[in-house]
Amino acid sequence: MEKILVVEDDPKVQRALQRLFVPEGYSVEVAGDGAAGLAAFRTETPSAVVLDLRLPGMSGRDVCREFRQLAPAVPIIMLSAVSEVADKVLLLELGADDYVTKPFSPSELLARVRASLRRTTRPVTTDTFRFDDVVIDFPKMELKRGGREVELTAQEFKTLKFMAQNAERVITREELLNEVWGYHNYPSTRTVDNHILKLRQKLEKDPSNPLHFRTVHGVGYKFVP
Repeated sequence: MEKILVVEDDPKVQRALQRLFVPEGYSVEVAGDGAAGLAAFRTETPSAVVLDLRLPGMSGRDVCREFRQLAPAVPIIMLSAVSEVADKVLLLELGADDYVTKPFSPSELLARVRASLRRTTRPVTTDTFRFDDVVIDFPKMELKRGGREVELTAQEFKTLKFMAQNAERVITREELLNEVWGYHNYPSTRTVDNHILKLRQKLEKDPSNPLHFRTVHGVGYKFVP
């Protein structure tokens, strides 16, 4: 049985989430603050996390960072009353997989949790993936180019992993947004372009004339190892 860890300080929301997930066949563990959430996470790694952004004591942002360091592959869905675009982008950069604003639609939240779990259960291409002079260790989220370590943000790494899993296939910007960011209504497809640009700058020998991260004009991108 897949377990969902709920880190939320509002008892009403705790009960609502238990009523939402348990009938769907998930087990639910509830933590009322960040410290309790981290303790539960370390005791048994959950299948997914639903994490409130505004927690007493340790902030949801800090908890998200800690979760991501402990288990990079576990999907994290953030909850908050805050709906500013800047906060969404920040949370994604911290490593959150999705973001739902309060008051939330139970069916929407359930759908997003299921989608995140589906993405994590896809077969990984290999533990170690290579192209050109780049070596990637997916489980450790480590990347080296020419023997030197290259730092990628969590979202850049997720984008690279999805493209490696779909090598030689044309991928639209919308598909990247839906599958990597988990947003069906993300602010702008320019977000995808910016991340591809950063990957080119870090991993291509000639970023202005990319061999691996190719643009397919009018459609999206194609990764060629």
